[in-house]
Amino acid sequence: MRFTFAIAGLVAAALVLGGCNASLEDMAPKAERQLPQSILNQMQARGMAKTSPIMVRIFKEEDELEVWKQRDNGRYDLIASYEICTWSGKLGPKFTEGDRQAPEGFYAVRPHQMNPRSNYHLAFNLGYPNAYDRANGRTGQHLMVHGACSSAGCYSMEDGQIEQIYAFARDSFRGGQTEFQVQAFPFRMTAANMARYRDDPNFEFWQMLKEGYDHFEITRVPPKVDVCNRRYVFNSYAEDGRDFSPTAMCPPMTQPESLQTAYRAHQNSFDAAFQAAVAEATSSQPASAAITGPSEARQVADWSRRRARGESVSRLPPNMSQPAPTAVAATPAPVAPVASTPASQVASAPETMRQDATDAGAPLPADNPLRAGADSQPTDMRGRLGRLLGMFGN
Repeated sequence: MRFTFAIAGLVAAALVLGGCNASLEDMAPKAERQLPQSILNQMQARGMAKTSPIMVRIFKEEDELEVWKQRDNGRYDLIASYEICTWSGKLGPKFTEGDRQAPEGFYAVRPHQMNPRSNYHLAFNLGYPNAYDRANGRTGQHLMVHGACSSAGCYSMEDGQIEQIYAFARDSFRGGQTEFQVQAFPFRMTAANMARYRDDPNFEFWQMLKEGYDHFEITRVPPKVDVCNRRYVFNSYAEDGRDFSPTAMCPPMTQPESLQTAYRAHQNSFDAAFQAAVAEATSSQPASAAITGPSEARQVADWSRRRARGESVSRLPPNMSQPAPTAVAATPAPVAPVASTPASQVASAPETMRQDATDAGAPLPADNPLRAGADSQPTDMRGRLGRLLGMFGN
């Protein structure tokens, strides 16, 4: 009884100290916060169980993260969309550890990748590198979607946003989903956007991603993803009981006939729209900066390693398309946006302690708990600065 009264006293004191707006929910662990009632009402009206499976789509250029949820008919529908606070790097995939690129591709998030004790409020690990990345010799680690609005290779959200995204994932796992798919794209893969980027060095990679994008647009079901011959393949089934090997030639494959028919019709419409967009060339939206390839990635990675060691380096990562800024002594001053990056993408505050040590290639101390897979560990000052820069990025 005395213990019960003590707990009740602590709760009452916390509510008093917290002011008139405090509630029991404010005291709950952030990883257990519930979705707003307005979202729960939408889910119920659209035939979505609270614990039904989810899927996430990310679009760099549009600064958007979408959460899709399965309806009672098995198809997925968009339930929530969030403005990404900040992401680092440029359009294009991540090539190497330390290049500060946020990944693009198809990733799977399982329960062990969720981090309720993240020092960036809440987080989940994207699972980079995946089978495709490894088959193509791409490296890196601890690439997250997290809160705190500061990024050096991750997708960073405002804290309130990541609480909701985390809740969607948590509830789907409790409903029996074993993993949810994250599709990370450079932009919405419309005919107009593909036409804008038809001369980009990453265009072939983006065409490959677009097939998975299109399969989802057609079916509204996350595509089955495999890798063979160092390429993604979608909704394909190996014949004669064979397996897909990421680095081996693709085995004979089949796809459902209904999907093939629908995809051909979709592609015919896309091709006509693409050619029209190329002929008109009237897009008022300029192309965003994109990484040129592994050579640029290696230059940025070398800059990251030198910066982590405290060497005298430029304030900004090197840019292959422009002369590097004059070298200055390394200081804790904030990192300004890369010159070629559009105004909507402001670079993050100084690297976090974890990202300097991991994505820059330096080992973490053996006693550092972040070795176990926890993510970034910013100071209060870095967190505030990251949010400030994120505001300018919006």
